[in-house]
Amino acid sequence: MTEFRRTPSGVVLPADIDPFHRRLHRVGPDDLIAQTTQTPGMKRLEAVSGKTVGARNLWMGQTHVPGGTASANHHHGSSETAIFVVSGTPTFVFLDVEGDEPVETVVRTRPGDYIFVPPYVPHREENPDPENEAVVVISRTTQEAIVVNLSALDWAEVAPAE
Repeated sequence: MTEFRRTPSGVVLPADIDPFHRRLHRVGPDDLIAQTTQTPGMKRLEAVSGKTVGARNLWMGQTHVPGGTASANHHHGSSETAIFVVSGTPTFVFLDVEGDEPVETVVRTRPGDYIFVPPYVPHREENPDPENEAVVVISRTTQEAIVVNLSALDWAEVAPAE
């Protein structure tokens, strides 16, 4: 059960909350951080994280994929990833299994679509439009942007969950 306390002005707060986590934090476009783990073929920008706003359990940012580009293969470790397509028509590629054979599967998107990437699933983003950049917003269940770049789009390099 959470204990509460009352501030001198009468505001009721959880007893263990620190001053930094009692207020809203704005992160503007000029405040995004590019010094995060990257994957060739795309650019990640960090917006909401421990570094930017003191988040404890959440990472959120943007990914930009230039026209006619594919990212390298990668996965996001133990993190669940939610993606919202802001602009462009990016595709997301992963290996599905039909029978016993792996089949490269493409999920096509458009602005307004959401994609869910489960933990450890190898995938890559592609932007088939040769002229327009694709921009997506990403949210992760881990506070850091876990990115493990892979040489192939399969599970051979994926470390087993512990």
